[in-house]
Amino acid sequence: MPHIDVDYSSNLEGRVDVAAFVRTVHEAALSTGVFKLPAVRTRAQKRTIYVIADGHPDNAFVTITVRIGHGRDEVTRRRIGQMMFDAIRAYLAPVFDASPLAISLEVQEINPAFSFKQNNLHSIVPERAAAQEPVG
Repeated sequence: MPHIDVDYSSNLEGRVDVAAFVRTVHEAALSTGVFKLPAVRTRAQKRTIYVIADGHPDNAFVTITVRIGHGRDEVTRRRIGQMMFDAIRAYLAPVFDASPLAISLEVQEINPAFSFKQNNLHSIVPERAAAQEPVG
């Protein structure tokens, strides 16, 4: 964990490099120091049907949901959210300054009683990185 879902209004295309933004969100999660690389999953979903505020076609949104494993204290959860939100706001600042944009982020804990998973990335990613390191 975490699973990071980025939802954004389709009217941001052309104003935001979505692939670069997703990479920024992913790196922001890693920069918290809370998560290991093999655990972080970041994805984006363009929303084509939406109404924002007064329905004006210029209104846009980005909402990020960060779902994390159970057990981290409130201070850690707040730090995760704040560090990620700061990076997201910095990336989106040019769009925010030029047009109506709602940005939100929420950190949620996944209930372990109802969570099922199988993940071999924790062994594969380090092996892949070691294979790419130059020898000598």
